[in-house]
Amino acid sequence: QVQLVESGGGLVQAGGSLRLSCAASGRTVSSYAMGWFRQAPGKDRDFVAAINWGRGTYYAASVKGRFTISRDNAKNTVYLQMNSLKPEDTAVYYCAADYGDYTSTRPDVYEYWGQGTQVTVSS
Repeated sequence: QVQLVESGGGLVQAGGSLRLSCAASGRTVSSYAMGWFRQAPGKDRDFVAAINWGRGTYYAASVKGRFTISRDNAKNTVYLQMNSLKPEDTAVYYCAADYGDYTSTRPDVYEYWGQGTQVTVSS
């Protein structure tokens, strides 16, 4: 079992930055594919970014060039650096993990999920 806990969310003005963290416990996640998703009220859970074992990354078009996903295997933590935030980035952000070496945009392939952290961007 893997437990994931997100942190770092909050309220920020448009154009600002936040760094989300996803701390894993229970297993070493160096052998896990990791992803970030977000869900705005009344909408589906959308893919944001993913990273594989070799630190290969993939981003949604809406965040490419503004967000950066990274992992620190020694700390068993994955990060999402979010720059140039926009009001449309407002959502609950979730961290996800699945055993395997890949990047996936599909939420149904990830086995483990955190509880989420709220990000609110004001205009």
